Amino acid sequence: MYGALRPLLFVLPPHVAHAFAFAALWPPEHLAPLRAVLRCVARPADDARLATTVMGLTFRSPIGLAAGFDKNAYRPRALAALGFGHLEIGTVTALAQRENPRPNLFRLPSDRALVNRLGFPNEGAERVAARLGAARASLGIPIGVSIGKSRAISPEDIQAVVADYIAAMERVRNVADFVVVNVSSPNTRGLRTLQAPRHARTLLTALKDALGPSGRMLVKIAPDLDEGGLEDILDVVEQLGLVGVVATNTTLARDGLRTPSRRLDAIGTGGLSGPPLRSRVLATVRRIRARLGRRVVVVGVGGVETADQALALIRAGADLVQIYTSFIYGGPFIASRIARDLGEALEREGVKNAADLVATDLTAPGADAHP
Repeated sequence: MYGALRPLLFVLPPHVAHAFAFAALWPPEHLAPLRAVLRCVARPADDARLATTVMGLTFRSPIGLAAGFDKNAYRPRALAALGFGHLEIGTVTALAQRENPRPNLFRLPSDRALVNRLGFPNEGAERVAARLGAARASLGIPIGVSIGKSRAISPEDIQAVVADYIAAMERVRNVADFVVVNVSSPNTRGLRTLQAPRHARTLLTALKDALGPSGRMLVKIAPDLDEGGLEDILDVVEQLGLVGVVATNTTLARDGLRTPSRRLDAIGTGGLSGPPLRSRVLATVRRIRARLGRRVVVVGVGGVETADQALALIRAGADLVQIYTSFIYGGPFIASRIARDLGEALEREGVKNAADLVATDLTAPGADAHP
């Protein structure tokens, strides 16, 4: 059905199609009987092979929704009913802010990809947290919240940056099962400089202290880090004992695309997501797992459209897998479909649980038990 509807949606500008999708999700978001019907249609049969326990949380499926789709927690109940194993809300900032000037979202159909330069538009962490808190009892799956830097805060003033992130953290920590610190979006000026070791250590230490010893905090990194940059941020993750890493955000690279260069030039800057990112994500996930062993949770995100691709990420070392662009191209039931197909693949291989496939070729010294 979605295959027939998608060409009509893709005639619309991306921001209009997004608004249309949110309008379609309004009834199940606010009407419990409709959510129950949607859950029955979308949710794959309970499959113990898919259940994943990390961070002290149980995920009925490793397939979750990445940050970026529901920035303001407008539709968490409806999205939870679509068969996702978890949701990541946001990215939210301490200060409410508008999106960057339009056009700021572009489709690359030849590559099944997106380019965005939205820049963390959201209503502010306080309002988003209040809305999410009101919905939490109806969700039934783990919920993460991504936090980022407010645009008004200069990236050169690291103390102001820290205070800004802490303000966002303090507002969302009580409504989130885990918090993801986004220091890797290419669409907020200077944000990626926070991945540098000195700034990352200052920021993440302060946020970890603000979250408290029982909190679960992950950091989301860019796919464009060179080998040295990746090692540097992983050193910080290890030294601070962070719970995990989300790999990765969108990329600034444009190599290997089918989309004509003149179209890419017309679009301009922005983060690329979707299948062109997949090989970078696989390599990054594999490196994180080899470097840090089983001490951290690794969330792989980028280009996953099928169960085989999700399985490849899990084999590379991902505990959890997130999708976003494939949700746009594949339709509302794609998480359910990937989870169902993943369960069937595990059955064919005689695997009792997806977690058993997480990379065991751990070359980093001192790898210990998984959290």
